[in-house]
Amino acid sequence: MDAKTPAIPPTSVDATHPYPKRWTALMVMMLANFMNLLDVTIVNVALPSLQSELGATSSQIEWVVAGYVLVFALGLLPFGRLGDVRGKKQVFIAGVAAFSLASLLCGLAPDIGWLVVARLLQGMGAAVMTPQVLAIAQMMFPPKERAAAFSLFGLSAGLASVSGPILGGWLIALNLFDLGWRPIFLINIPVGIITILLGWRLIPALAPKPGLKNDFGGIALAALTIFCVIFPLIEGRGFGWPLWCFVMLAMALPLGIAFGFWERRQHDRKAPELLPVALMKNRNYVIGSLMTATFFSTLPGFFLIFAMFLQQGYGLTPLQSGLTTVPFSVGIFVASLISGRLGSIAPRVRVIVGVVMVVIGMGLLRMEIQTVGENIDRMALLPWFLLSGLGMGIAIAPMFQLVLAGVPPQDAGGGSGALQAIQQVGSALGIAIVSEIFFSDLARNAAAGMTGKQVYAEGLSLGLIYNFVAYAVVLIAVLSMRTVTPGSEKLERPLPIE
Repeated sequence: MDAKTPAIPPTSVDATHPYPKRWTALMVMMLANFMNLLDVTIVNVALPSLQSELGATSSQIEWVVAGYVLVFALGLLPFGRLGDVRGKKQVFIAGVAAFSLASLLCGLAPDIGWLVVARLLQGMGAAVMTPQVLAIAQMMFPPKERAAAFSLFGLSAGLASVSGPILGGWLIALNLFDLGWRPIFLINIPVGIITILLGWRLIPALAPKPGLKNDFGGIALAALTIFCVIFPLIEGRGFGWPLWCFVMLAMALPLGIAFGFWERRQHDRKAPELLPVALMKNRNYVIGSLMTATFFSTLPGFFLIFAMFLQQGYGLTPLQSGLTTVPFSVGIFVASLISGRLGSIAPRVRVIVGVVMVVIGMGLLRMEIQTVGENIDRMALLPWFLLSGLGMGIAIAPMFQLVLAGVPPQDAGGGSGALQAIQQVGSALGIAIVSEIFFSDLARNAAAGMTGKQVYAEGLSLGLIYNFVAYAVVLIAVLSMRTVTPGSEKLERPLPIE
């Protein structure tokens, strides 16, 4: 144990004598968190460049994004538990090291297969380090300081979403040492080294709880279920949709049921549960989880195909492409800053208003895209991206609040962690679905001898239809959730759907 970082008991914080270096330690952990969030947004603008250089197929490009998100989602819960068992500080440092090493492998990738595997490892590193950040912060800060500390997480997410597209485009345009897109990954290495050195010195050592165990059976069944959905959706088009693709999709249902039975068995035996049975019995939590997965399935796929539309369809540079989408990130950032002032408005109302704003913004954006000719006016897209980003930012916080409102205190930690994992699974699913729609339409038009910029505009417009269907599902779900009366566990009737 480091003498400079005294141990803090894992279950309590001394409010009268809190850890003196807590704010500095938080900044170090936020640096790692920012690195992970930045990596999610920075890659999109580089996809056309690395596809061209590495000769990648459309499905391989999808795996560069979806593979990272999928491994990250599957690792959040088990690696969060690993931090409890082995010590959160040690696991955090190991996660940063793994993420940095995987970033180096990404930057050195000689072919697309290497890059996809490196991205999977990078997602695993992110899953190792990310759960520890919130857990350590929870232990370092006394209750009266936690709101201020946790507000920085929303701020860092907003900054990462704004700076990611710009930084990615700028690094590619700069073409350092003739490396092209590779610096978007290599930049993580010095950041990771700094985080490890400062983290080892400043982050307090939290006493581990070695008696805890992971639910490896649940992890395996959950991974198989998700894999049977994602893999055929991404690879089916390339193989011509053979029978085995549909068999895999069909297998997802019995595997999901088997997961439910396994968790029930674990519960009855008082063994570790990946997803507590109490949560699976909670009507609001189940509906809310599906709603959250659906809501977050819309954006990653859209920004992937939008980058293709701008760069391959209209010949924009990665920097121009990144700058085009910045208003959306600015909207989310502004909404996160004002979200505290909206706290008096019911979460259900804020979610509905936010989703409706996104629908209007994306609808007007789609109308603008359908009217483009040989040249695209990027300024005409600005207000609709800004409106969509504001709506997204307004809806996110109350959505999590609404889903977790009826979760008993003893299940709050597991419920929050599972919800984050479900959110990431939704993102991976959305990438697979939206990309399938877009690239299939491009392939159909190419087979018919159709080429040109309008082909990309048509594919993007078609892909956006999924988003509107998803937002409709979200609105139905939020209206069907029961209202939790503040200060009690009483559930009121769901709002009627007209």
